[in-house]
Amino acid sequence: MTDTPIPVWSYEAEYAELRDQILAACDRVFKSNRLVLGQEGEAFEAAMARAAGVTGAVGVNSGTDAILIALAALGVKAGDEVITVPNTAVPTCSAIGTLGARPRFVDVNADFLMDVSKVEAAITDRTRAIVPVHLYGQCVDMDPLLELARKHGLKVMEDVAQAQGALYKGKPAGSLGDAASFSFYPTKILGGYGDGGMILSNDQAVLDMAKSLRFYGMETVYYSERHGYNSRLDEVQAAILSLKLPQVPSWIARRREIAKRYTEAFAGTAVTPPRECDYGQHCFYIYVVEHEDRDGMIERLAARNIMCNVSYRWPIHSMRGYAHLDYGPGDFPMAEAKANRIFSLPMHPYLTNAEVTRVIAAVRDVM
Repeated sequence: MTDTPIPVWSYEAEYAELRDQILAACDRVFKSNRLVLGQEGEAFEAAMARAAGVTGAVGVNSGTDAILIALAALGVKAGDEVITVPNTAVPTCSAIGTLGARPRFVDVNADFLMDVSKVEAAITDRTRAIVPVHLYGQCVDMDPLLELARKHGLKVMEDVAQAQGALYKGKPAGSLGDAASFSFYPTKILGGYGDGGMILSNDQAVLDMAKSLRFYGMETVYYSERHGYNSRLDEVQAAILSLKLPQVPSWIARRREIAKRYTEAFAGTAVTPPRECDYGQHCFYIYVVEHEDRDGMIERLAARNIMCNVSYRWPIHSMRGYAHLDYGPGDFPMAEAKANRIFSLPMHPYLTNAEVTRVIAAVRDVM
């Protein structure tokens, strides 16, 4: 008998557990006669701000828009440069480019995170902001980055799409910079049943500007003070995310249990497990390993119904869509080397112990 496939991610068990609560939340919204910018969104914004330890939050319609609007609220405009990394998801750079700004890349370290020691050399007279990407569920080393930003008068906008609930020296990801962007894409630690995003900040001026920008630049209905966007987190998603938010700590605890089993099982093998930096707590949004025959491993595991993923095969500077940035092969050697070796094993809090055992056995058998 063929083993049941184990997907890299699934929401089915989560939905089965929370179905009654989710449907009740949707019914409450539908009966409220308010589907956009209502009390559900306001309540969720307040809850997210409390969870991250910041003063305010602004819901928007995607993680990409959260980056775009946060940067715009921080003063980034056309012609500016924003320093980030090439091994991030495309939305990080798409948002920068949509503003008319230019992504300027620095390489990453062995933990897949921005190499802070390389940032100062990338600063020019056009640099206005830095976007550290807390990739895979782990924070960039923020203290030296923030010190460098203060020295040069730059804004820091944390990309927390993959790191909700991660900690840096005991502080939540998203509470450290001038602003932060979150994604509620379904696969995320806190995922919706559609799209969504949020901007967090301790700066009231940034929050006020973000609220205006998400609604056509309006502050009074039908009157725009500035060019803005249509980017509002709808009430249905806000209600669902609100009821899921209290689950995040227990879901991260389960992710860490699974990661611990994986890491112990692969220690000393040809599969290199991720390392948890000593300054923080990894939330293991995904569990990324390395192997010299990455594609062969994925193929052999798929034959055993263990589904894997690659985040990401192509550093952004190598993509045709970003050829205008004039980077070339070898410009970011660590990011390029990692992109050829990485793949993600199944990871979500509803993986059973038996499924984790199957994944481990399959990986050890095919490596």
